[in-house]
Amino acid sequence: AQTPTPSDKAGARIDARQAEQQKRIDAGVKSGELNKKEAARLQKGQERIQKMEDKARADGKITKDEARRIEKAQDRESAKIYREKHDKQKAK
Repeated sequence: AQTPTPSDKAGARIDARQAEQQKRIDAGVKSGELNKKEAARLQKGQERIQKMEDKARADGKITKDEARRIEKAQDRESAKIYREKHDKQKAK
């Protein structure tokens, strides 16, 4: 079997994190911690990160710089998800 390259590992890590953040958004909607507007804004952020990843993968591999940039964007998005879920706004 072929051993995964660092690029594959970065891609897998990014994908797993995207899925986890999506779960957090979905859970926030379900629990009422996120209203529709907040959820839509966070969803847009997730889509933006997905586009970054797709662009990075276009040449067949994700470089360390690309992975770092995507992970920084995921860090920012994660903080936004936390902030929105823990603010005073609730879904009506």
